[in-house]
Parts: sequence; structure tokens; C-alpha cells
Amino acid sequence: MTKSILLVGVGGQGTILASKLLTIGLMEAGYDVKMSEIHGMSQRGGSVSSHVRYGEKVESPVIELGGADILISFEKMEALRYLNYIKPQGKVVVNNFEIASMPILSGKAEYPSNALETLTNRANTTVIDAAGEAEKLGSPKVMNVILLGAIIKAMGLEEIDWEKILKENIKERLLDINLKALEAGKNLV
Repeated sequence: MTKSILLVGVGGQGTILASKLLTIGLMEAGYDVKMSEIHGMSQRGGSVSSHVRYGEKVESPVIELGGADILISFEKMEALRYLNYIKPQGKVVVNNFEIASMPILSGKAEYPSNALETLTNRANTTVIDAAGEAEKLGSPKVMNVILLGAIIKAMGLEEIDWEKILKENIKERLLDINLKALEAGKNLV
């Protein structure tokens, strides 16, 4: 049976790196894995999504509406934007973090004040503070690896050697803090 994980965020949050690490781990575990990335002006803080599908045999890399087992959102408004991709019994893990988009910054739109309430009313939602955990570790840049840890725990993928994956794909000087970030993320879900 194919599992579908949708990672969404804003350009610069490390969504793509997290999905690549996830994909590498799943492939090393023997799964057939397909990944698709969509960058919407990601260099300028636009929406970014990564579709990761894995199982014995995966036909398509793209998750259809209502087809995601889990939505991992690096930012609250992005979770709202992609909520219709979740299966009825699917799960949402959302980082309690806000990044104002250009329409909000320019005064043409307002950030939805009830984002978390809407999410929890419409889906099985776990809210985590990956930004706060990253701050405790001393680097806001590890927020994406904290969220990767949350995916690993939520999807029951702890048997994969994630330490090895990080060692092979993260710069050595950043390895220790990223290993701590991965564990912190697993403990949040």
C-alpha cells in the first residue's frame, strides 16, 4: 500500500531539504519512492510543496486532492492552503509559525487569525512549536530537521537509520545540532 506525505512551507524554510532526506531514508529502507517538488516563487518567500509517496510500487509522484496520509506544514497558512489534500482519516502536523506573504505585507490581505482553530476543526491536527525547539537548540535553521523528526515519528519510520542519513547528507560541522533537532522533532509528536 502506498503512503503519501505532503510537506508544505514557504521558500527558505528548508522544506525541500527535509523532503530529500526523507526520500533518501525511505529508499535506503527498500521502499519504491517518488518525490515531486513545486516551488512557487520559493526564492521570494512563496509557497513550496513536496509530495513524497512510498510503498512497494509507486506509480505517480503527485498526491491527488484527498490523497495525503499526512500533511506536514512548516507554516500555519500553508497548512490551510493544502488542507484539501488530506484523506478523511489523514493527519496534519503544523508548525505554530507565521510568515506573512506579499499580499499580507503589502496590506492587500490579512493573515488568518483563526488558522489553528480551522485546522483542528477540519482535520486530526497536532500543533508543534518547531521554531521554539530550534531556538532552544541555538539555531532557527534546524526547524526543518525538527519537522522531519515529527514526520518520522508520525509515520512510524523510526526503524530507518536516520543518523546515518544525516551523517551522509549534512555538513559535518552541522551534524550534532541536526541530530539533536531530529530527536526533538520525534518527541513533539
